[in-house]
Amino acid sequence: MEFQTYTLGNGLRVILLPTRSRVVYCGYAIAAGSRHEEPGEEGLAHFCEHLTFKGTEHRSALQILNSLERVGGDLNAFTNKEHTVYYAMVMQQHLGRAIDLLTDIVFASTYPQAEIDKEVEVVCDEIESYNDSPAELIYDEFENLLFNNHPLGHAILGEAKQLHTYTTADALRFARRHYRPDNAVFFVSADVTMKQLVRMTEARMEGVREFEGTGVRGYEGARLPSGLPSQNISALPPQHNPGLSAQDIPDLSSASREIIRHRGTHQAHVVVGCPAFNMHDDRRIALFLLNNILGGPAMNSRLNLALRERRGLVYTVESSMATYSDTGVWTTYFGCDTKDVKRCLRLVRHELDRLMERPLSESQLRAAKRQLIGQLTIATDNRENFTIDVAKNYLYGGWEKDIDQLLAKIEALTAQQLHEVACLLFTEQRMTTLVYE
Repeated sequence: MEFQTYTLGNGLRVILLPTRSRVVYCGYAIAAGSRHEEPGEEGLAHFCEHLTFKGTEHRSALQILNSLERVGGDLNAFTNKEHTVYYAMVMQQHLGRAIDLLTDIVFASTYPQAEIDKEVEVVCDEIESYNDSPAELIYDEFENLLFNNHPLGHAILGEAKQLHTYTTADALRFARRHYRPDNAVFFVSADVTMKQLVRMTEARMEGVREFEGTGVRGYEGARLPSGLPSQNISALPPQHNPGLSAQDIPDLSSASREIIRHRGTHQAHVVVGCPAFNMHDDRRIALFLLNNILGGPAMNSRLNLALRERRGLVYTVESSMATYSDTGVWTTYFGCDTKDVKRCLRLVRHELDRLMERPLSESQLRAAKRQLIGQLTIATDNRENFTIDVAKNYLYGGWEKDIDQLLAKIEALTAQQLHEVACLLFTEQRMTTLVYE
């Protein structure tokens, strides 16, 4: 898949995936996530996402809702810790309409107070719904433990009490600081040339005001303090060559801990994990493969076989990795009867130890690569998710996601490289365990 990129005079980066489909996917990815909130702004990035649909200098909330819906299109958005994404799906002939609407809501929203007063109740309901889902809530609290006293460690949704204090001025201040052309990527997957796309985009950017006096580029700000224990692993230079020095292990170690929260849940919810690699570190590819072996989506993952298929101890067990611009997190989650928590933890530890004790055999390595490459190739067929993923990578890395290059990197991994990363990350001393029961 060949991507084309272009940077407008105002700093907006444009990335195009040409396609023959009659359906267009397009949107803005902005480096404005919860980690970019100042003290006292917790939850404001997500709140602004909601409010962006509530009126602009040129459109009412109803006009925004009708603009794409009336031609069968769809408009949506989401916020996470490092970015907010606004995106649309329309038929090819309505690409111009979609660009016009998206540019208007991102750069000309007015955040009227009357809409804030109504929408805050919607977000508070979302918070309560989230609090009622321990399987999701536990991930937030786990990252709070790892990134304590840093913006990466607070919940994206914020707290109801604080949300009720926000005003139009607060939303405008946040938007003017971060919703900037030079802090965003405009992404498109459509049957259009880059020349046509640039002409369409430039025409609609003419009315976008330049906000002065901030100079903020979100992907350069809000870094983790170098002394933060959870950041030790990402402080190391990327590992481009095989082989880890012995002193790497002590540098990355941290005291293991187990925290138990008595929440009166029907079953116990458990997360075990540790800090990991950032999105620029080559070692993340090895961890990507290890993670898939351990607790990826396939039913034959080692943790699913050990905890569910062979022993029937859990309904769900999975492992995952999150890569941020300057750090990362690796976790395993499972839910089980409270009486089985210790047994399940021992089984998880056993599977981690297996990967640390000896490298994979050649046949195991081939099978693991074949499975992950197949999953990734099939995933690219979902153009919506794939296009958004490309935009997020380009936003922070300045590079476009080349799926063929990624597959080649996976193919090039050796058993020794995987073993070294397992020994680096999966020691018992580095693990934090959080239990809801």
